[in-house]
Amino acid sequence: MTQHVAIYIRVSSKRQDLASQLPDLEAWAGSQRSEVRYYRDKFTGKTLDRPGWIKLQSAIDRGEVAKVVCWRLDRLGRTAKGLTALFADLTDRKIPLVSLKDGIDLSTASGRMLANVLASVAQFETELRAERVLAGQAAARAAGKSIGGRKAGTRVRLTQEKERAVKRLHRAGTSVSEIARTLQLSRPTIYKAIQA
Repeated sequence: MTQHVAIYIRVSSKRQDLASQLPDLEAWAGSQRSEVRYYRDKFTGKTLDRPGWIKLQSAIDRGEVAKVVCWRLDRLGRTAKGLTALFADLTDRKIPLVSLKDGIDLSTASGRMLANVLASVAQFETELRAERVLAGQAAARAAGKSIGGRKAGTRVRLTQEKERAVKRLHRAGTSVSEIARTLQLSRPTIYKAIQA
């Protein structure tokens, strides 16, 4: 059976693109002699139940995958439990995992430790983001503000500070909906800021 190198790419929403990940992954793939196949998802990292990942897992189960490559570990997932189980599965199957930005090698004890630390960090970031959203909503309610938009006919001026925050969050892979909730801006305003 011929094995291939599996490159996995994920963004969190359909409105995001893969442009930040592709150049590094394509450059890495160009240096390989083995066959390379790409598996892609536009789906949340909170679950491994994603179409692209399911195809990749099926290929792993059939023994068709020689190596798994990703841009960063948080592209594989954002739960410590899911990532830890994945690392153990790949290690048991003797399938190397390469994370280009994290410099991870699961074949070493230090690589496995670092991978598990990064998995915990990814989950922490997800939980922290959710806490910030809930805290912002609670503060808005306490101040008597409604959640979910402004009164009809009112306009919000996008400050340079908020525009920079939008772009920074977008580059970090945060969904447009989440940016809008966090910064209390409309989604059309977020799209305009991203395209500016």
